[in-house]
Amino acid sequence: MHDTTPLLIELGSIILGLGILGRLAGRIGFSPIPLYLLAGLAFGHGGLIPLDASEEFVATGAEIGVILLLLLLGLEYSASELVTNLKTQYPSGIVDLLLNAVPGAVAALLLGWGPVAAVALAGVTWISSSGVIAKVLGDLGRLGNRETPVILGVLVIEDLAMAVYLPLLTALLAGLSLAGGSVTLLISLGTVGAVLYLALRHGRLISRAVSSDNPEMLLLVVLGLTVLVAGIAQELQVSAAVGAFLVGIALSGEVAKGAHHLLAPLRDLFAAVFFVFFGLNTDPAAIPPVLVTALVLALVTTVTKIGTGWYAARRAGVRTAGRWRTGGTLVARGEFSIVIAGLAVGVEPRIGPLATAYVLILVILGPLAARWTEPLVRRVTRGRKPKDAARVPAAVPAPEIPGTPGAPGTPEQSGGVRGAV
Repeated sequence: MHDTTPLLIELGSIILGLGILGRLAGRIGFSPIPLYLLAGLAFGHGGLIPLDASEEFVATGAEIGVILLLLLLGLEYSASELVTNLKTQYPSGIVDLLLNAVPGAVAALLLGWGPVAAVALAGVTWISSSGVIAKVLGDLGRLGNRETPVILGVLVIEDLAMAVYLPLLTALLAGLSLAGGSVTLLISLGTVGAVLYLALRHGRLISRAVSSDNPEMLLLVVLGLTVLVAGIAQELQVSAAVGAFLVGIALSGEVAKGAHHLLAPLRDLFAAVFFVFFGLNTDPAAIPPVLVTALVLALVTTVTKIGTGWYAARRAGVRTAGRWRTGGTLVARGEFSIVIAGLAVGVEPRIGPLATAYVLILVILGPLAARWTEPLVRRVTRGRKPKDAARVPAAVPAPEIPGTPGAPGTPEQSGGVRGAV
């Protein structure tokens, strides 16, 4: 019989350590994500005490973590709300692409890596981390904020754009012909379109088929369906995360609320495992040579992401404080950037360490930017009369308090988010 003792000891230590770090972060009012990453960095390859026995299990748990993060994000919206977001937010998606993909492409060309590596690094700097941002929104209690639908709208456009970008990148990296790349692209677009059609036209039937008064049965069916669809989506060259998100979109009403309640603890566990796994697979020795380049790129794309969020929120009519919160929340990069870099290392090996350092910087900076961008801007601009002031009645009912429903310009409850408190 295979000796599982080392596996159990390592897994127990990891989970216990995550619990301690989470409690520590809660005491200081800080997101636990950077602590999870640093813990993984300390005990990964080249770290203090490498964890070997549990590596395969943790890798599988990390994939499940990303799937659950995107599933629960999808449960917040209905299919009709998704389509509305796409119609209203597509200009913001174009601005997002131009502001955040161009710096990565330019950096790769300046480093002499060639056009294919430029396309890859453009994706690394373009796509925000839906997983990290979903966790941050929950940690900061902002799911009910008025700007949250704007944030989710930008993320949805990015995630769906991956259904086009990843097959194209794969074709470029493999040197496929135009015909071969077109077939891959058509398959991915057809898959996304079919799932969206089923969600829009037959979402109620799907929810009715999945529904159960027995929590155990509901948990098993929803989780099994999500993992199955994610696997099929990945097999068809569509991101597993996009597949999980679309399953969440397809479920609505009481089924969505019940599934959210049952799966939230599992999401928190496996999401923490994902962030640890990311750190475990980062060799600390590979970071210093590319740290300056990664830091400059991170600072530039932090500013461009904040600009993207500010523009998107302004288009949606969100007031000034919410615009800055939107921009700060979009800063984090994560799972998609690592996937893209992993695909591209065969063409340009140096893109791996650079992407790792870049994502590590922004996955730590992202939660900080989400929390502090708006307060810092408010402090810097204190004493200046805001543009919104002319439209505000003379008698303001209450001062703005972040996290309070109905506060001026911030946490007004949005009808587009289901289950938000």
